[in-house]
Amino acid sequence: MTTQGVKGSKTDGFTQLTLDDRHREAGSFLAESSNSAPPPSVGTDSRDPAMATTQLPASGSTRQLMICFLGIFVCYFYYGILQEKITRSDYGEGENKERFNYFFCLVFVQCIINAICARSVLQLTKTEPDKTPTRMYAICAVTYLGAMVASNSSLKWVSYPMQVLGKSCKPIPVMILGVLVARKSYPWIKYLSVLLIVAGVATFMYKDKGGKTTADDHLLGWGEILLLTSLTLDGLTGAVQEKMRSESRTQPHHMMFNINLWSILYLGITVFATGEVFTFVSFVNRYPYVMWNILLFGLGSALGQHFIFVTVTTFGPLTCSIITTTRKFFTILGSVIIFANPLLLRQWFGVALVFSGLGVDSVFGKIKKKPK
Repeated sequence: MTTQGVKGSKTDGFTQLTLDDRHREAGSFLAESSNSAPPPSVGTDSRDPAMATTQLPASGSTRQLMICFLGIFVCYFYYGILQEKITRSDYGEGENKERFNYFFCLVFVQCIINAICARSVLQLTKTEPDKTPTRMYAICAVTYLGAMVASNSSLKWVSYPMQVLGKSCKPIPVMILGVLVARKSYPWIKYLSVLLIVAGVATFMYKDKGGKTTADDHLLGWGEILLLTSLTLDGLTGAVQEKMRSESRTQPHHMMFNINLWSILYLGITVFATGEVFTFVSFVNRYPYVMWNILLFGLGSALGQHFIFVTVTTFGPLTCSIITTTRKFFTILGSVIIFANPLLLRQWFGVALVFSGLGVDSVFGKIKKKPK
């Protein structure tokens, strides 16, 4: 979760919402994605991992991908607004003003709502038995929570734009560790498209430094180390999800339910061991209206995770990481267009790189890898 007191959330004339892409999910589409396992053409062949590629399924793929993209975009846009409202607002009056500092409890409540929603879908729809090994869910929950904690903790040492810039490189470790750990194979055109997208987002979001230099300028500090740790754990999360998808054909709501269930276990131990749960309950008693925002926040997260896990199990973790990365880009670009904020020449170059990467992937990304 994004921590309080983050500086530099405004860059180049527009506001960046403090969103965390990692939380990242209603009728017929919900039921459709629960009832059907990913088709063999989705991109992995469990019988021959060397033949696996990340291409879209032939039938209905574009429509479902657009639904997932819009679902993630809308849900996490609302999610980010509520996140800022909860964590950046002042509670109380006068000298008694205080801030919300119970981030483990916030994620704990969020995971509970996510798990309840996923379980409800599983109960209301007919799904095949889940054959995914329990240890895979336990490992995935550790890397998922670890990436989130490392990312948020980095904000104590680096600015929010720096964090966003670092996290925009998420598809790279997801791809690399997918190859090394999950034995995933990608066509060379996929590497090119990901490189163009990541370079474009980084170029677009980079904030030029002023002429002044300070003693705090450094190449690698605790903030940067935590960002690298978060990116590595992101890559491991993607690799584990890829193994679940290819070997066990895990369905979206089984994955969503079990990962959140293990996260509840880990966070439950944490909030009770640290005593945060007791101060959180006291805070809610003083300001009961905050609980309504927290519940809406959790609901936005659950709907967003629905689309996240449908994307992961249908199109793969790499496609999901590209969507969550470009989502930030389109949010900021939309803000620029709507409010007529000027773009620097460097930022227009970043826009061109992103759309070039998306164009390359859409045109050539469906090409299947020929068997040797």
